[in-house]
Amino acid sequence: MDHELPLADELAAVSARLAGLLLSRETVHTALTLVTSLAVEALPGTAGAGVTLLDEDGRRTTAAATDAVVEHRDPLQYEWGEGPCLSAWERRCAIRVDDVAGERRWRRWTSAARWSAMRAVVSVPLVAGDTAIGAIKVYGREPRAFGERDEYLLTMFAAQAAVLVANIRSFDNARRLSDALVEQLRGRDVINMAKGVVMAREHVDEGTAFAMLARDSHEGSRKLRDLAGSLLRSTAQRGR
Repeated sequence: MDHELPLADELAAVSARLAGLLLSRETVHTALTLVTSLAVEALPGTAGAGVTLLDEDGRRTTAAATDAVVEHRDPLQYEWGEGPCLSAWERRCAIRVDDVAGERRWRRWTSAARWSAMRAVVSVPLVAGDTAIGAIKVYGREPRAFGERDEYLLTMFAAQAAVLVANIRSFDNARRLSDALVEQLRGRDVINMAKGVVMAREHVDEGTAFAMLARDSHEGSRKLRDLAGSLLRSTAQRGR
């Protein structure tokens, strides 16, 4: 297959825009919105594009789409557990449908899709390392809207998009972990200061002071950190 300079130019343009997004540390949703928009731009004949990922509950969902028809067609795949997008994801290979009207795979999905304005489909998995994290798909309104060149381009594009999504997820996970750690340390500092107040006020040791705070927390059905914060605020107000 002879892939000429225009194909390389398109991939370079995609790479540049995705790299800019990664450096700006945007959210996954923003990244996927750009991914689907770029897919429409890069593949002539594309009427809609979408990305399928797992949501927080482990369910397949359309995380981004450029056209309402994509949002309507995708849930049928999720409901019946069949279709080109899911097959691409599960088999980790590109799946192309030249004409939905003549398609014999995925009987239930195809039966419903025949009534759609979309006639052609290409789906490609998003694979990062050894993990398939989702799939990207493009729809065309005309039969045979996509050929080998489009399949190849979407495959190359999906590889870069998968790395982008994986990196952003890793960044977001690390940030959430960092925020949780900071919050935990802050809570620990508040409790330690509250223990000091109890020790000074009741003339008890550290262990007894903590036990007193824990008892009040349990009896008042309040989190220990919240109780400690209230104690520190009331102490500060009395000291004014």
